[in-house]
Amino acid sequence: MEILESIYNEIIGFFGITQVWEILEIGDYEQFKTYEGIVALIAPIIPLLLVFEFVAGIIHKKPHMKVYKVNFLIYFFNRVLFLVISLATIAFCIGLFQKYAPFQTEPTWYWFIYAYLVWDLGHFIYHYLGHKVRLFWCLHSTHHAPDTMNLTVNFAHFFLEYPYADIIRTTVCILLGVSPPMLFLIMFIDGTWGSFIHLGENVMKDGRLGFLNKLILTPSHHRVHHARNPLYMDTNYCNLWNVWDRIFGTYQEERADIEIEYGITREMDAGNFMDVYFGEIAELVKDVRKAPGLKNKFLYIFMPPGWSHTGNHQTAKVARQAFLENEAKINTSV
Repeated sequence: MEILESIYNEIIGFFGITQVWEILEIGDYEQFKTYEGIVALIAPIIPLLLVFEFVAGIIHKKPHMKVYKVNFLIYFFNRVLFLVISLATIAFCIGLFQKYAPFQTEPTWYWFIYAYLVWDLGHFIYHYLGHKVRLFWCLHSTHHAPDTMNLTVNFAHFFLEYPYADIIRTTVCILLGVSPPMLFLIMFIDGTWGSFIHLGENVMKDGRLGFLNKLILTPSHHRVHHARNPLYMDTNYCNLWNVWDRIFGTYQEERADIEIEYGITREMDAGNFMDVYFGEIAELVKDVRKAPGLKNKFLYIFMPPGWSHTGNHQTAKVARQAFLENEAKINTSV
């Protein structure tokens, strides 16, 4: 009976309906007007969308079972570690850096916009480094390993990526004056949106969201980010606003003439948990062992993925530049 109760609690917890259920049982519907009540109503949206997406995949005969299987396995593997490490990291950064902030945001709409832009800057920095520093790519690559897009991809993260991301995002926000209450509100909103933009083609064929595609990062933008096509790699690092991608030249819209190919450039098995979770780490260890001299070993760890001591670099930047040059030649010859 205890096992069945544990399974029941895990399912209820996954769907995020515990708070809603408690409010409904008490009958105090006024709670839905509070912050906690609004969170309770929003939290189940993504899990329910995930179920709908899975059913739609079966109907369209594209359920992508191997990706669902591995991503759910990663979710349960990370569950306990994430809760302990992530919360402790955020609390540590707040305690360490808040005293150095020159000011504190207030609970107003304009401070909220400022705080969200600061959060997205922190997210951009963490995400950019996750693609440009190979050690960090080893942590982030698990998220890019799936060869299709669906909501479970949001669960696919190496557990050490959480503290690495939280250290950067929280530190940037706290030092630039974002108050902890506003930070936690933005974390919740951004986490919900960050899940939504992983919605796959089985549910939303065109992920551009109309005019919003020009203002914010949509599922279409994030599909581009997860692509291994040379033009698309290492673009669209933000999570909601596309301001920082435009400023730093990493913004890329989805093109109708280039079909998205999901996954990473290394040959791998997206249905193999060990390859998805530890594959890039194993490849880095191999390169470091084979590299001549201490300097080259060090460079393999901190240079971008695809860097080689031989000079035969196969980085995303090189691949993208080659694609653009070839496309320019084709266009000029027409």
